[in-house]
Amino acid sequence: MKKLCIVFRRAPHGTAHGREGLDLALLSASFEQEVSLLFMDEGVLNLLKQQQPELIGAKDYIATFKALPLYDVETVLVCKQSLAELGLSTGLLSIPVTVFNHEQIAGHLAQADEVLVF
Repeated sequence: MKKLCIVFRRAPHGTAHGREGLDLALLSASFEQEVSLLFMDEGVLNLLKQQQPELIGAKDYIATFKALPLYDVETVLVCKQSLAELGLSTGLLSIPVTVFNHEQIAGHLAQADEVLVF
């Protein structure tokens, strides 16, 4: 089974990157790929609770992250340093995550067969 890691580095609204990354994750998982997600830099903002993208004319794809367990996507990682830089805690996030530091992230990425950055 191929190990795919999808990295979210951009803020959730203003571009289609986040939605496309999530669509790829769900599609890949439905084809029995081992998918993990990594949120770092402004990509962490994709996971914030109580977003209202419709107020800026954007679609609410953020709620779809809650469907990850239905697709057997169990590894959702968040960069510890990115959380600190943005002044966030895991309690503000909409789904359960595992917090990794840079060294742990490097190890995880080294184990992936393919890494795609959005």
